[in-house]
Amino acid sequence: MIQRTAQTLWLALAALCVSVVLATAQDTAGQENPAPEPEIDAPIVDDPTVSAAEQMMQGIEPPDGAPDYDAWSQVAARAERALEAGRASDEVLEGLRDEIDGWRAEFAAASDENKVRITTLRNQIAALPEPPADGETESPALAREREQLTSQLAQIETPVRAAEVAFARADTIISEIDDLLRTRQTEELLSAGPNPLNPANWSQALSDLGGTMRDAWNGTRSSLDTETQRAEFRQALVPAIILLVIAFVLLFRGRKWVINAGNRVRSSGDGPARGVWSFLISLGQVIVPLLGLVAAILALSLSGLMAQRAQLIAQLMLSIGINLILARWLGVRVFGMPGAESQVLNLGNLARAEGRFEATMLGLSFGLYVFVFQLAEFEGYPDATRAVLELPVLVLAGVLMVRMGRLLRNHRESIETGEDEEGPNFIDRTLSLAGRLLMIVGIVGPILAVLGYSQLAGTAVFNTASSFALIGFLLVLHGFFVDLYGMVRKTTTADAQNALVPVLGSFVAIILSLPFFALIWGARENDLREIWGTMMRGITFGDTVISPSDVLLLIVVFLLGIGLTRLIQGMLKQTVLPKTRIDIGGRNAITSGIGYIGIFLAAVIAITSVGINLSSLAVVAGALSVGIGFGLQNIVSNFVSGIILLIERPISEGDWIDVGGRMGIVKDISVRSTRIETFDRTDVVIPNSDLISGVVTNYTRGNRVGRLVMDIGVGYGSDTHRVSEILMEIVMDHPMVTVNPEPQVGFMNFGADALEFQIRAILSDVFFILKVRDELNHEIARRFAEEGIEIPFAQRDIWLRNPEALRPVAASSDATGVTIRRPDDPRLDPDSDVTPEDGLDGD
Repeated sequence: MIQRTAQTLWLALAALCVSVVLATAQDTAGQENPAPEPEIDAPIVDDPTVSAAEQMMQGIEPPDGAPDYDAWSQVAARAERALEAGRASDEVLEGLRDEIDGWRAEFAAASDENKVRITTLRNQIAALPEPPADGETESPALAREREQLTSQLAQIETPVRAAEVAFARADTIISEIDDLLRTRQTEELLSAGPNPLNPANWSQALSDLGGTMRDAWNGTRSSLDTETQRAEFRQALVPAIILLVIAFVLLFRGRKWVINAGNRVRSSGDGPARGVWSFLISLGQVIVPLLGLVAAILALSLSGLMAQRAQLIAQLMLSIGINLILARWLGVRVFGMPGAESQVLNLGNLARAEGRFEATMLGLSFGLYVFVFQLAEFEGYPDATRAVLELPVLVLAGVLMVRMGRLLRNHRESIETGEDEEGPNFIDRTLSLAGRLLMIVGIVGPILAVLGYSQLAGTAVFNTASSFALIGFLLVLHGFFVDLYGMVRKTTTADAQNALVPVLGSFVAIILSLPFFALIWGARENDLREIWGTMMRGITFGDTVISPSDVLLLIVVFLLGIGLTRLIQGMLKQTVLPKTRIDIGGRNAITSGIGYIGIFLAAVIAITSVGINLSSLAVVAGALSVGIGFGLQNIVSNFVSGIILLIERPISEGDWIDVGGRMGIVKDISVRSTRIETFDRTDVVIPNSDLISGVVTNYTRGNRVGRLVMDIGVGYGSDTHRVSEILMEIVMDHPMVTVNPEPQVGFMNFGADALEFQIRAILSDVFFILKVRDELNHEIARRFAEEGIEIPFAQRDIWLRNPEALRPVAASSDATGVTIRRPDDPRLDPDSDVTPEDGLDGD
């Protein structure tokens, strides 16, 4: 499991480097310790039992390229007996599974044969008249036709049914093999081994490790025993020295060159482009040292000094270097360098330095664990030796995880400057939770190793560390997507962070990373292939099979239909309809109707293109009608009302309407609601059912002509005829007032404060009613001032019922000379409850 985990994390790069080294090493090294061939623990005898597929095919000539069901029966019987015995090794079961998987793929291809011909025959049979009822005879020609078609259908369908039966048997056997392998994997993971703290195991572990190193050294020394080997060494010496010099330069100077190049890019650029180039150049910090390591290993391999065991150690050292370099790069990108503008985590400078160091050391510990694990597998170390060698690495990794977990829990800038005044945000809480998880695993892992569960401890510690490394890489990748989007769109980093495209890119990256997470936590490659195969075979709904390719085809056809509909709508709206006499409301109704029809047709064509029978949706439609009757009646009511609005067009876009006390301009009529914009620039969404069932006032229906009514008051004593003449002259001179019908000025009433006149005029564009009213008021005020006509304001006379209450209060002085103020009458006291009607006199 750990070996698979190591291969998963750095799969592409590590596989490339190791394959180059292996290709060179195989030409120079001998075979010291060949790996044993896998054997079956128990003999398996073929069972000649005839399968169901063979029975179905008896008497029927198989088509060209049909599977060999006799051979398949023997393979299936052998696999079933191996599963029943349960003693076959994992290697044998894996090989057997791969063999059966090949058969299953062959059966799947056979079950898809003659689909078109089968569909044609079924349609021909369905097109024939129904068979006659009892007592009635059928035409001999129809009977013969029906019999021939039925016979042909049976002849073609039988191989397909046989392939389906064999496919089901193969699928069942593969599922049982996978279950058995997973059960063994779980049992091995949870099994307890020797205690690594037992001093008796230490000497054995040191002896085994020392023996491996001595054997590697002795094999290297023996590589120059013969003259032929020494001649080969001298011949390869110059290329090896050149490679070593290149490796030295790349390892010790190459990273510095890349950092300097990155600094020049950061100093010369700004914005998202700076982040994109910084990320791309930072990849050189990984590639250049890795090339140096590969050059060093190739130099040692070309020299011919390393035997097989030494080559294995060199390859494992290369794996350690790969993990160290990648962990260093990831730590720098996640925790950031001092002075960097954008950081994945919000940390102080000390916390960043600590995070980079701990990430690098954690990568080193992971490489050391893989070194110990693979070396123990190659040498066949006992479990006690393996447990003793793995314990220090697990303790080191646990300490690093605890420190990193503490760092994440206290990750805010206040780690250096004091407590943060603001409360923790979502990122703070998430990192705190992740830090707590790292600390728990870092403590529990070494404890499990001490108790003897070394494999479980290694799985928990390093799988958790690998998962966090992959999550960190996804965070770094999201930052790259943000910068790339900002550079392409030429926007700021803040705008790019709020855009949708980088989020979608990161979401796709997360989806693609799910198989890597599964591999990290113990899933086998066969499990992933099984899931992928199941997805590609599709999901069966009745007689219809929906596969990912069908879903993709459905989406593509639907999008093409939508695009064609939008193209037709744009052509009609911009080119065709403006040349007709249809008003703007009718044009919008036509384009909207075509849009709904186009969406409906696109959906129908997309569904039928993947082979889904629309008649099978009748049950869904019936259930939907019940839901409409109860819970969706308002939505359906608004939908139907929207269709009525588009057909009858009582209102159109651009109309000035008043509905339910809300007045504004119609901006959009959709299938569910209508949006109007009020005169204070706010949008009001009105359900279409309110427009159909309520009272709607349309001020501009058909035209924009409207009437203006103004009330004017003049003072009593004014010449009423002269006032009427002045008002008529003013209103007739305004350009927005129509001549036909001409405006009217009327003397309406003798008001309480003024003589009341009224102007009634028709405006050519009612949208300018406020401006016209304003201009007319200014002109009326000016002309009245010139003519000396008074514009009165309200006047009121105040009558006091008790004027005597305003008399002064009597005053007297006592013997001390102090003035005593006393009301002569209680009615003069404002706080008294006595009223004038009481007739009381004061003391």
